[in-house]
Amino acid sequence: MGLALLVGLAASVGALARYLLDQAVSRRWESALPWGTFVINVSGSFALGLLTGLAAHQGLPTHVLTVLGTGICGGYTTFSTFSYETERLAEDGSRLAAAGNVVGSLAAGLLAAAAGLGLALAF
Repeated sequence: MGLALLVGLAASVGALARYLLDQAVSRRWESALPWGTFVINVSGSFALGLLTGLAAHQGLPTHVLTVLGTGICGGYTTFSTFSYETERLAEDGSRLAAAGNVVGSLAAGLLAAAAGLGLALAF
């Protein structure tokens, strides 16, 4: 099976996981803030940091990183939904919440990626 097909199949798994987790988080925490997207993007940043660290320092094969990182993590995380939800907050007059969503998501995502990378170094 070609690498491109494996990436596509993995991306469908990531997209389904994103949808299911977003639904679960949204049902649990009713809020104007997009907590589902936040949880997804932060956990995806952690996973990609971990995978990148495993590839760089522990010998995870490049094709596995491609399938898991590009496929699953790429299908799982969502910059477009983050952008749309942030714009929606701003248009609804919640400019402070929109700004908080941007700053909080970027800071948490970067910290999560660094934590994943750090965990990979511990193996």
